[in-house]
Amino acid sequence: QVQVAESGGGSVQDGGSLRLSCAASAYDYSSFCMGWFRQAPGKKREGFATVTGDGNTTYTDSVKGRFTISRDNAKRTLYLQMNSLKPDDTGMYYCVADRWCSGAFCRPDCPSFEAFGAWGQGTQVTVSS
Repeated sequence: QVQVAESGGGSVQDGGSLRLSCAASAYDYSSFCMGWFRQAPGKKREGFATVTGDGNTTYTDSVKGRFTISRDNAKRTLYLQMNSLKPDDTGMYYCVADRWCSGAFCRPDCPSFEAFGAWGQGTQVTVSS
């Protein structure tokens, strides 16, 4: 099992930047896919970025070119660099994890967003115009 905890949220102006971090507890952290979800007020939860244990990333169109997901396996930490923030990016941001490798077998990609099983408590991001 893995536990995750986010930090780094806050309030910024339109066009500003923030960096979120997510600390994970798993001893075999590099065997996990990691990702980020967000939920805006009154909207459904939305997954938007994933990274495999060896650093392959995916993004949804809503954040591509503005957000960067990365990880430091030695520190068991996931990052989200958010640039050119917009008011529509306001919401609670969640770090998620799911197993990528079991023993010597690794999936070719991360699971679908719906399959991620481990969630953090979330960190609030507010972008004002």
